[in-house]
Order: sequence, then C-alpha cells, then structure tokens
Amino acid sequence: MFEPHTIIEPFRVKVVEPLPLPTRADRARALEAARYNLFSVRAEDVTIDLMTDSGTSAMSQEQWSAMMRGDESYAGARSFFRFREAVEELTGMKHIIPVHQGRAAEKILFTVVGGAGKAVPANTHFDTTRANVEHSGAEAVDLVIEEGRRPETEHPFKGNIDTEALDAFLTAHRERVPLVVITVTNNSGGGQPVSIDNLRATRAVCDRHGVPLFLDCARFAENAWFIKMREPGQEGRSAREIAHEMFRLADGCWMSSKKDAFCNIGGFLALNDDSIAAECRNMLILTEGFPTYGGLAGRDLEALAVGLREVLDEHYLEYRIRSTAYVWEHLDALGVPLLRPAGGHAVYLDARAFLPHVPPEELPGQTVSVALYLEGGIRSVEIGTVMFGRTRADGRQEPGVMDLVRLAIPRRVYTQSHMDYVCEAVEYVYQRRQRYHGFRISEEARELRHFTCSFEPLDWDPLAG
Repeated sequence: MFEPHTIIEPFRVKVVEPLPLPTRADRARALEAARYNLFSVRAEDVTIDLMTDSGTSAMSQEQWSAMMRGDESYAGARSFFRFREAVEELTGMKHIIPVHQGRAAEKILFTVVGGAGKAVPANTHFDTTRANVEHSGAEAVDLVIEEGRRPETEHPFKGNIDTEALDAFLTAHRERVPLVVITVTNNSGGGQPVSIDNLRATRAVCDRHGVPLFLDCARFAENAWFIKMREPGQEGRSAREIAHEMFRLADGCWMSSKKDAFCNIGGFLALNDDSIAAECRNMLILTEGFPTYGGLAGRDLEALAVGLREVLDEHYLEYRIRSTAYVWEHLDALGVPLLRPAGGHAVYLDARAFLPHVPPEELPGQTVSVALYLEGGIRSVEIGTVMFGRTRADGRQEPGVMDLVRLAIPRRVYTQSHMDYVCEAVEYVYQRRQRYHGFRISEEARELRHFTCSFEPLDWDPLAG
C-alpha cells in the first residue's frame, strides 16, 4: 500500500487574493509612520501576515453556503438555534450565550464574577483575559508548570497548570476565587497543549475546594489532537471524543471562535450555572445585543455552527499541526532559538536567545518583530515584556516571564512556499542579528498597551539600508 511521507493540504484553492509586495524602502516608511508598532502598519504593506491566527482563516465552501441562509431576525432567529445546537453538542453545557468575540465573553463573565479582592488562577492568562480580570479589580494569577516558563525545556504538555500550586493557592485563598481558568492551548506559553490527565487532576482539585473550572477554549481542537498524538493511552480515541471529555470536565467555557471555528468574527460563553448565566445574559443585552444574536449577524452564527464541526476533522488536524511543525523543524535545523517543542497554531521565536545582546528591558521581542517586517515584510507579534511587562516608576521596563515572537499561522491560508519564504527571512535576520538593537516605549496606554503604544529605537537606525 502506498504510504506517502508528504501530508498534503486536505483542501484545494477555489479563490485567490493577491499578496502585497512592498519594497524594503516601502516597509521602512510604513514602520516610521507606525512608530514601530506593527499593529499600526496597514495590511496593504504586509506580505505574509503572521500577527495572529484570529479571524484570519479561510472559510470552507460549506461555511460560505451556510451564510446564505442566515436569519437576521432580531429575536429568535433560526440561525441562533442551529448555532446553539452545535455548541451544545460540543460542550454539553446548558446555557449558550453568543458574543462577537472572545474578549466580549471575558468582559461579561468577569464583570459578573470578578471584582476587587477576587483572584483568578489559571495556567496562563492571555492578554485580553488578564486585562478583563484586572479591569474588574481582581488579580490574575498564573500557575503554569515550571517547564512552561522555560523556552528551551522539552515537555509534551507545557501548558499544564501546576496542580500542587493550585491546591495550595485555593487552600490559602478559597474565599477570593470565583473560578479557575485553563487556556487550551496555552497561547501565552507558546501554543503549548494541556494534557487530559492535567485537566482531570485540575477538576479534582477544584472539586475538593468547591470552585468552578472554566476553559478558555479558542484552540480546543488543536489541544485535543495533541492529546491524541502525545499522551499515553489516548492514541486510540478520536479528537472529537477527547474534546467532548475536555468540555465535560469543566463547568463553563468561553471561546473566541475566530480561531478553531475558522470564522472572521464570533464567539460564545457556555456554562451550567443558572444564576451566573442569568446575570451574564443581562450583561450581554447591555453590551452586545439580544441573547439570540449577541452582537453577531445571523450569517455569522451559521458559519460558526459549521466551523465548530469541521474543525474536528482529523485529516485537517493532522495537516494543521504538521504544517506548523514543518516551519518549526526548518528553523530549528538552522539553529534559530525557538520555544520547544513545536506548538499548534504558531511558531514562537525565543527573542532573548535570538538577540542575547539586547536585555529584556530593551525589548528584544519587539526588535525581532521589527526586523522581520523590515527585511521580509512578515508581520509577527511580540509576546513578552511589551505585552505582559510594565513600566516602573523610574521609567525602566519590568520584564515579562519570557520574550517571545509569535509567528501565528492562519488556518487554510498560506501554502508551503509561503512558509519556506518565512523560514528564509527568519534565517536572514538571525544571521545578521548583531546589527539589530533595542527599543524603548515612548508612549503607552494604561491597559493592553501593546496594541497602541509607540516605540523609539535605541542606538541604531532601523531605516538604514
């Protein structure tokens, strides 16, 4: 029997979009205009956009077809009930609340359960989760395992929460904790998965202390595939079966469906608690819309219902995880410092090891991101001191746990030749790494500063040829 070594894309291209091909001089002008913040660079000035996998996927013909039957009724639209059925089948939860994206679910949930004096433990909060927890007045507490804090360490499930640390925290602070969060996969920790054993153990800890367990499940399908591939005893189960168990170990979840549901917009909050659900629906009406549309058009709800089922196709998941590993393996062979092992939705460069001459307070992640765009037209995102650090009273930066650069790969969008180009550009920058120096933040917002802050280069001219 023919057993191919090449894992092909389990789809073929039907529509194409031209790629912008700005020159280096064009990119230099774009950087200067954006004050070196890649969030402020226009998309028409980016050749390969790896800033995020959120809302950037290519939808399938079934999703586009489903959008044509979107019911745009304000209340009780047929599209809502098809969406609700898909989420109920996946999660097994009672209350399904649509929202326009994941951070809206976070805002609603933590407005209801957060507040001054509260504390929310997690493996690792992502940026919007942390911001919404802290905006409510609560404390966001990260308890990822020690291996998850070290980029160079090999571990199959670096997204795991430290259950002993969680147990100790709940013993000391139970009255302050409204819920525990597990992010799957762990985006801020390098797209690393959480094992089913860790979820079971976390469930047991939460049960001992009477605390609800919630999943931030934006990449639940990728996490389920990693469990199938990496965890002993799970190889004989389907990704769908594993995903069902993941959700049924939790009391609630929220999802930015712009990730593993392939959609350009959308999300949901799902939970079992009747009283919390009622308060969340009231907040939804105040901020998002009526409970049967939640800030979404009926056509979006239709696309979400299809995408939530499509994403558990194992041919797709095998391709998805393997295509990310393809980039990781090529860069690793070139000696580029990476967060290990390969994650699901992105490849993470270890910026501190990439630029050892740039100290964390001079923002090595931002420096690598700027260099990749300047030299190759590749837009990435810093996940480190800019995103998770803070400016001290003396003006110096308090570093994040790690300084990473995320190359997030949109689903079903780029081909292997695009990824080969990315590898060439990263290699080019790495070989010339001594010429790139740091940045300082010249202007910043109080919350989520990385989206809008401005930078100034230190001791170098990024615009020089």
